[in-house]
Parts: sequence; structure tokens; C-alpha cells
Amino acid sequence: MSYPLIAGALWVLAAAFVAFLPMRQQYPPGVALLLLAPVLLVWIGWAHGWLWLALAVFAFASMFRNPLIYLIRRLRGETPEVPR
Repeated sequence: MSYPLIAGALWVLAAAFVAFLPMRQQYPPGVALLLLAPVLLVWIGWAHGWLWLALAVFAFASMFRNPLIYLIRRLRGETPEVPR
């Protein structure tokens, strides 16, 4: 297995671990994972091509769908509802 895919698998495990934390403690590592994701996605796409990149983007969007929906609504100028 290549280094980008190993890093991607470790990213998924880290994201799953962060999901088990209480909500207040999820923000700092969650933001770090959110910022690291584009770098990791570009690395995977560069090393393995568009199909692996598409699979990685789908997995990322699946795991971070609520924060991404929130950010998209904020960028549109809407007042998003904050999940509790």
C-alpha cells in the first residue's frame, strides 16, 4: 500500500476517534482534520489518479457532511441552523 493511502487510512481512524470525544473536545482536532483533508486528497489524487481521488472526496464529504453544509450555508449568506 502506498504512503498516501496509508495516510488516508490513518486520517479516517483519527476522524473516527475524534467522533467519540464529547462535542466540546471535538472542535480543535476536528478543525485540524478538516484543514488536513485537502492536502491529503491532493496527495492521493496525484499518486493514484482521479478514481481514487473521487473515492476519497466521497469519503471525506460523507464524514464531514454537517460541517460542510454549515460552511456552504454561511458562504451563501444564509443563517444556518446549528445542530445540537
